[in-house]
Amino acid sequence: MKVTQHIENAKGNTLFSFEIIPPQKGKSIQELYDNIDPLMEFNPPFIDVTTSREEYIYIDKGNGLLDKKLTRMRPGTLGICASIKHKYNVDTVPHVLCGGFTKEETEYLLVDCNYLGIDNVMALRGDAMKDEQYFIPKAGGNDYAVDLVKQINLLNQGKYLHEVMDIDNKADFCIGVAGYPEKHLESPSLQSDLKRLKEKVDAGADYVVTQMFFDNSKYFNFVEKAREMGITIPIIPGIKPIAVQRHLQVLPQIFRIDLPEDLIHAVSQCKNNAEIKQVGIEWAIQQSLELKAAGVPVLHYYSMGKSENIRQIASKVF
Repeated sequence: MKVTQHIENAKGNTLFSFEIIPPQKGKSIQELYDNIDPLMEFNPPFIDVTTSREEYIYIDKGNGLLDKKLTRMRPGTLGICASIKHKYNVDTVPHVLCGGFTKEETEYLLVDCNYLGIDNVMALRGDAMKDEQYFIPKAGGNDYAVDLVKQINLLNQGKYLHEVMDIDNKADFCIGVAGYPEKHLESPSLQSDLKRLKEKVDAGADYVVTQMFFDNSKYFNFVEKAREMGITIPIIPGIKPIAVQRHLQVLPQIFRIDLPEDLIHAVSQCKNNAEIKQVGIEWAIQQSLELKAAGVPVLHYYSMGKSENIRQIASKVF
């Protein structure tokens, strides 16, 4: 079922969903199941599965020589989606990236999704590679998320990249895209960023999931400005609980977001990461309750593959 259909069927009630990351290759999927199991009592209608960018590794060849190889440390997004869908009877949303994929590879992935009965995809540009200062599109790939949305939408119409063929079974993907309440880190302004979001909506996006934020007023302001611009599709807030001391530095650095002074002060008073984790849980509970009271369609949690803090939050909210 499509994410938008789940929202319609909820009739105004706020749904619970979360996002997971694939395990590193060579690791068992069982740990992922162990972290999903405690969250299933909250009846998530869908679970997002991220896709990692490729990265360079250096293999020691001896004699002081290194061999530079391109690899993905966390492959398996589609296989995990299929496995979770089968094991838990829940819809899964694979993240489809521009970065690292040609348009042909994207089309093959979408065909596989359609065969597996996956109804939803999250269309994202993706981040720059670790050794790149800025995002560089792959040759033959989509440059921006709006281009990816267009390709998916064309496939929904039965239009493939090159072949002319008789079509008797069109895909019908529900397309999610990202929104940034504090603007994308590369955007010159929030208004400019909202224009890019409107382009994605006009290209065929069906719903938005926001980047994490810790001040709900940023989300409410973002939604208000999006509606003023004519964006009417559901805008789902993304929530990530603070868990460790270094989040105070790395989250603003990586995502270009502000942390509220009250949260910074509460974390600074903690003696260890266990206390910080509890502060993060309590902050996310209050965020979630306010958002739920405001009637958001879904509360979407970034679990990073760990479920205990998400379970504690959900138990107070749902």
